[in-house]
Amino acid sequence: MKVLVFDVHAFEEKLLREALKDFEARLVSVKLDESTVGLAKGYEAVVVFIHDHGSSVVLERLKAGGTQLIITRSAGFNHIDLEAAKRLGLQVANVPKYSPYAVAEHAVALILALNRKLIRAHHRMMDLNFSLNGLIGFDLHGKTVGVLGVGKIGKVFAQIMRGFGCRVLAYDLQQEEAWAKKHGVSYASLEEIYQSSHIISLHLPLNEATKYLIDESALSKMKKGVMLINTGRGALIKTQAAIAAIKSGKLGFLGLDVYEEEETLFFEDHSEDILQDDIIARLLTFPNVLITSHQAFLTQEALENIVSTTLENLIAFQSKKACPHAL
Repeated sequence: MKVLVFDVHAFEEKLLREALKDFEARLVSVKLDESTVGLAKGYEAVVVFIHDHGSSVVLERLKAGGTQLIITRSAGFNHIDLEAAKRLGLQVANVPKYSPYAVAEHAVALILALNRKLIRAHHRMMDLNFSLNGLIGFDLHGKTVGVLGVGKIGKVFAQIMRGFGCRVLAYDLQQEEAWAKKHGVSYASLEEIYQSSHIISLHLPLNEATKYLIDESALSKMKKGVMLINTGRGALIKTQAAIAAIKSGKLGFLGLDVYEEEETLFFEDHSEDILQDDIIARLLTFPNVLITSHQAFLTQEALENIVSTTLENLIAFQSKKACPHAL
């Protein structure tokens, strides 16, 4: 079976090549979009990543070129038009669980780095400046942490924060009372979480209901100096509103692993370029903002699980069986 893998990066290439050795596979670094979809002509299966474009136009051209299966190497699938895929008879599968620990632990790393000002402290040490002035943090123990989205990742994050001795409030449309009781977590409304939390961490999918959930109105209800962490999807936060909240002091800390306009920035080396994105340029000027380049998922265990689940979907399709992780 012919398989074309789009948007391949150095950190995953070796694993992908090994996994796909029994297929007629081609790996390319370009992203899937209207200008590159022609590369997929004659390939029965296409494997994509989070910044590839699975619009209806792209899917129609994939179908016309003979593609029957699309697999995304991610849990999220908002970059693929599932309604169009269904209409065209294209099968779509994902990787629903690669490592909730990877993302949850990265969210905690952002919290600790921001709170204890680790980046600033490291830079001082490199300059032989051993002063502690301006490096005061706060105890996590006893603080209230709000978790928006309590799926696999949100649950792990909540449990870690309980381990620090935090009071954890959780918001989700589906409430699992047995889990919450076992781990000492309380479900609460968005209003209560906004008003009570010292730290708020986002673990929601991106959809019509959650886009810009954190906007001017939401931020206005939060505690002064609140820490906001986003390892979910960039557009959960209205970035301009967050910038205004940082400038006013409402937001005391902002930790981002995702950014709403990340597609043309993240995963690439732009060190020789002039930064064209004025919004992220502004964010990078704040000492209380920490941004990582969508790396929360990036652990060895997660990469191995992504590749093995992708392979599982491909083998099932080749055997004319239903993909185990079909959407």
